[in-house]
Amino acid sequence: MRTLLPSSPMLRYSQSPATVTPSRRRFIHCGNRSDSSAIGSSRSDWQSSWAILSSKVVSQEQSESLLSSVNGHSNGSLNLVPFDNNSLAPNQQSKKTTPLSITDLSPAPMHGSNLRVAYQGVPGAYSEAAAGKAYPNCQAIPCDQFEVAFQAVELWIADRAVLPVENSLGGSIHRNYDLLLRHRLHIVGEVQLPVHHCLLALPGVRKEFLTRVISHPQGLAQCEHTLTKLGLNVAREAVDDTAGAAEFIAANNVRDTAAIASARAAEIYGLEILADGIQDDASNVTRFVMLAREPIIPRTDRPFKTSIVFAHEKGTCVLFKVLSAFAFRNISLTKIESRPNHNVPIRLVDEANVGTAKHFEYMFYVDFEASMAEARAQNALSEVQEFTSFLRVLGSYPMDMTSWSPSPPSSSSSTLSL
Repeated sequence: MRTLLPSSPMLRYSQSPATVTPSRRRFIHCGNRSDSSAIGSSRSDWQSSWAILSSKVVSQEQSESLLSSVNGHSNGSLNLVPFDNNSLAPNQQSKKTTPLSITDLSPAPMHGSNLRVAYQGVPGAYSEAAAGKAYPNCQAIPCDQFEVAFQAVELWIADRAVLPVENSLGGSIHRNYDLLLRHRLHIVGEVQLPVHHCLLALPGVRKEFLTRVISHPQGLAQCEHTLTKLGLNVAREAVDDTAGAAEFIAANNVRDTAAIASARAAEIYGLEILADGIQDDASNVTRFVMLAREPIIPRTDRPFKTSIVFAHEKGTCVLFKVLSAFAFRNISLTKIESRPNHNVPIRLVDEANVGTAKHFEYMFYVDFEASMAEARAQNALSEVQEFTSFLRVLGSYPMDMTSWSPSPPSSSSSTLSL
């Protein structure tokens, strides 16, 4: 996937362990926004955080070792990498970079106030909106990759991370399921966010001048048919996120390209909405999960959902037996997803009369409507353990029961500004 995102005050992933390469492009509009409705903080607020994560992303073992030393009050240093103050805007260069303080490493605030929530993308992304819905008045921290958002929480730079996992039109986001297994964070909540896509371009650009449309792969997939109906038979190019596509067009003054992003992204980056509500279906909803270092205590006084991942043992009808453990206890499954088992991707089976058969090995992700505080859920997982070689509870958390209104049908709202 091609990355077109310009530099922004976000936590970034770097392949170089010792240096931070200054950006050649300045972050526009949102870097020092004073809009009270915007979620997040300015670049200078996260200089030290950015400096840490600009180093090579550490392995899981290194992360656990670092967290252990912090909790154990070790005298070891956090090994900050150099930060090039010349890469800052002139009005920011006078502010000195400060190391993390005990406040940065303190426990998460209560009741969601002043929570630091990491998300992938730039201001105006749908993930940022999901963070604001889950934790009003939070400090949203933009990250250039999902991996960095995980690391921000593991290194105590952020208290939560928001992660999209599935969309009602585009389906599952497979990469993020793999990250859930690779890292040791816990799911502590979910948000279902209605997604309202717009076609954005620079002011004065007409649709007949467009030669390509850029957006996140999910955004392109969710608007595929509508773009064709609008006569936009142009190249469609995938980038890292929807708001990043809008930022790229504005920062580089690209007049032959349109972006699929939110109306808020148009406001932030000074773009014009050529078409509104261009998703193929009005009921376009993305489900996000909230991640934390520690799990929450499951309860029974409100609807809960539990997410697990398992690998089944060798044998016949194993998956059927696993699913039966939930069916016999009247537990509804809301999601089942299979992903390749990267540790053992292929299993060879010798058949006496056939030869050697190759069976693909999978990890199975399951969401079910029950709290781990309920005896039926505990008994179901006890039975599941009998048929699995690996079982992990990713989280037991409250279901998102908030009501939402679908976007207007695209046929009536997708009127082009000519």
